[in-house]
Amino acid sequence: MYEERASRLDGAVVWTRTVTAGHGSTPYPVLPDGCMDLLWIGGRLLVAGPDTHAYAPQGIDGLYCAGVRFAPGTAPTILGVPAHELRDRRVELADLWSPAQVRGLTGRLAAAGDPAAELEAVALRRAADTGPPDPLPGAVVDGLNAGRTVAATAEAVGLGARQLHRRSLAAFGYGPKTLARVLRLQRALALVRAGVPYAEAALASGCADQAHLARETRDLAGLPLGAYAALANNETAQPSGSRTTA
Repeated sequence: MYEERASRLDGAVVWTRTVTAGHGSTPYPVLPDGCMDLLWIGGRLLVAGPDTHAYAPQGIDGLYCAGVRFAPGTAPTILGVPAHELRDRRVELADLWSPAQVRGLTGRLAAAGDPAAELEAVALRRAADTGPPDPLPGAVVDGLNAGRTVAATAEAVGLGARQLHRRSLAAFGYGPKTLARVLRLQRALALVRAGVPYAEAALASGCADQAHLARETRDLAGLPLGAYAALANNETAQPSGSRTTA
């Protein structure tokens, strides 16, 4: 069963997933979304970097999983690592933070009655220590989600194309053109999950037509559009952002 709620950390989401051992359901793919997650899975603290393609969770049968999914572009400041260094990776938090610090956090989470709430508290304390987030990633996301071109977005945030690309790699894990595709697909598939017809979802999200959306879904989600919709409607499905991992 999958559940999520808005976090007290601005723009973040706290999610949990309990996987019944031997359930045998098809893993719901984790899709690219420009986000990074702090994870608690099987007694381990991990970080999921930004994905450039669909990720199929494995090795989680019988495990309680929890995560804090940070708003796009905000995790690098909080976690202390540029996003592109973790692109398409799941790593131990101890590889990024002091092993002694992570051992202490692991003990606290293992003893917590609500590990998801304790994980959120870890993120909140870290965010307080690292200071306010860089406003640039949010402005870039807002511009691209509003349908601006990469060039128009760069102009709006006062950067040249090369500067925007470099800053995007650090914030999101990939350049603004890829980010624009990822955000567009997320908008489209949210409409598909809500029952909007494919052609309408494609146009509303900024795709040229339904065929364009189908190509993007296959390329970024690794599934035909119809197969994705069927899986999303399955009662065991979870939203695309929860990065459960082996």
